Amino acid sequence: MKYFRSMSQPAKTSPRAATASDSTESPAGTKAAAQRLKMRRELAAAAMELFATKGYEATTVDEIAATAGVARRTFFRHFRSKEEAIFPDHDDTLTRAEAVLDVAPAHEHPLDTVCRGIKEVMKMYAASPAVSVERYRLTREVPALREREIASVARYERLFTRYLLAHFDETDHHDGNDDPLLAEVAASAVVTAHNHVLRRWLRAGGQGDVEAQLDHAFSIVRKTFGTGIGAGRTLSTAQAPAPAAPAEIRTRGEVLVAVARTDAPLDEVMRTIEEALRNKQ
Repeated sequence: MKYFRSMSQPAKTSPRAATASDSTESPAGTKAAAQRLKMRRELAAAAMELFATKGYEATTVDEIAATAGVARRTFFRHFRSKEEAIFPDHDDTLTRAEAVLDVAPAHEHPLDTVCRGIKEVMKMYAASPAVSVERYRLTREVPALREREIASVARYERLFTRYLLAHFDETDHHDGNDDPLLAEVAASAVVTAHNHVLRRWLRAGGQGDVEAQLDHAFSIVRKTFGTGIGAGRTLSTAQAPAPAAPAEIRTRGEVLVAVARTDAPLDEVMRTIEEALRNKQ
C-alpha cells in the first residue's frame, strides 16, 4: 500500500467551499452568512413543529413559511423541499469538514484528518441536543426524511473518499491495486463509526460524553485501516520536509537507543523498534 502526502500540489477546493470562504472574509459576508443560517434554522424549527403536531404528509410548504413568518418564495430560496428543511446545517457543516481537510498538517495521517473532519458533524448535532433528539425521532418515523438523511451521509462519504484517494499515488492505480477500494472502505468506516456513536447518543436523549465515545470508535477504525493506508510508502524529501518515523536507532552494548520526532505516530515508532530488535537477534 503506497501512501504519500504531496507537497507540490495545492489543496483542491470545491467551488462551494471557495465561494463560502470568499464570502466570509469581509464583515458583510460574515453577517450575510449568519443571517442565512439563522433563517434556515428558523424554517427548520417551524417544519419540525408542524411535522410533530400535524404529521409530515399533512404539512405544506406554505404552512412552514407562515409559521416562520416569511413568504413561500423565501422558503424556496433556502430549501428545495420540505424534507430538506429539517436539515438546515448540513451544507455549512460539509464546508467546514472540507476546510479541515484542506488545512491538515503535513505530518498528519490522512485517516486521522478524516476523523477530525467528520467531528464537525458531531459538533453540529451536539450544539442543540434537544433539537437533534427530536429530529432523530422524526427521521425514524418518516421515510422521506430518512432518505434525505441518507443522502446527506453519502455526501460526507464522497468527500472523505476523494481525500483519501488523493493521498495515494495516482500512477499506481492499476488493475489489481487495492488503493481505491481501501480508500472507499476506510472513508465509509469513519462515517459508519461516527453514525453509530451519534445514534447511540441520540437514543440516550443526547446525554453522555459523546466525544470520548467518538474517539474510542475512531481508534478502532484507525487500528483496522490506518496501518494499511500508511504502510510501505517511502516519502521523498520533496514530499515531506521532515520524517514522521523514528530518525535514528543504534545500539550500545545490550541497549537499544531510538530517537524519534515527537509527532511520529506511535504505531510507526513501535514497528521500527520491533524490526530493529529482530535484526539484532
